[in-house]
Amino acid sequence: MGETDRRNRNDYNLPKKNRFLLGASDNALTALFAINAMFFLILMVIQVGVFAGANTQDYFNSHVVQWFEMPASLTKLSTRPWTLFTYMFTESGGGIINGISNMIWLWAFGYILQGMAGNDKIIPIYIYGGLLGAVFFIIAYYALPPIVGLRGSAGLIGANAAVMAVAMATTVLSPNYRFFTQIRNGIPIWVLLAIYILIDFAGVANLGAAYSLSHLGGAFAGYLFVVFLRRGKDGSTWMNNAYYKAIHLFDPKPAKEKSFKEDIFYKTGNRKPYIKTSNVTQKRVDEILDKINIQGYNFITDEEKAFLKKASEDETL
Repeated sequence: MGETDRRNRNDYNLPKKNRFLLGASDNALTALFAINAMFFLILMVIQVGVFAGANTQDYFNSHVVQWFEMPASLTKLSTRPWTLFTYMFTESGGGIINGISNMIWLWAFGYILQGMAGNDKIIPIYIYGGLLGAVFFIIAYYALPPIVGLRGSAGLIGANAAVMAVAMATTVLSPNYRFFTQIRNGIPIWVLLAIYILIDFAGVANLGAAYSLSHLGGAFAGYLFVVFLRRGKDGSTWMNNAYYKAIHLFDPKPAKEKSFKEDIFYKTGNRKPYIKTSNVTQKRVDEILDKINIQGYNFITDEEKAFLKKASEDETL
């Protein structure tokens, strides 16, 4: 990491971060790869079973993929709200090339983002990108007249919008980051972002404007995340806190550590922590007896009663 990256970290009040190994169990980037791979394998296994029953790709898409992809129709979305999240982790059986491409770009930008901002930013940015991409996709099918009639059958699937958010956030966070610094002054990261955008938009050019807009929505989410981060508002905090509470929801409460001071001075059972006692003397006994003769037994204090009791038990008197 160069001097420009250290300067960007200081500008945004970001702490110094260590490099994360791709295979580390606590690596958020690895977790994203694993989740995407899991959804892809689930669909592949189901697809094998469907095709074994002599069914077609259209049958697979209409009966299986629809439960993972996010529909453009709000009415249909209300019956399967989970697709707001599943679509951004899922590639259909025919989109293996697109899925591999997304993971390569996610690694390229996500690795840099982790090094600059830490391990706790990448998943929230990914999710924000996917959600805003979904919003843009739905708006397009409700606002653009040429495609309004196709709303009932349209659906969004793939990690493109979410990965676009990670790419944009990385570039905005450190626009002076450079690759291959051995070659002259290196290649700026914005050039890599431009190449990614061109390839991504070329891949969805034949699918319609809604898909391009959804990817732009993802990029906008990544940009907004960094803008708010610069102003001291970290959009990942609440999400990470919620995740931590969720995974520790059923953990047993830690035992309270005993304090030596508390045991000595406060945990005394039913007795008082300090009881004042007087030395038994004949003079003191006579004074109390005189008081009883003059005022009566009920007028002496509890301390004086205890003193008389102690005196009566003392064999020396």
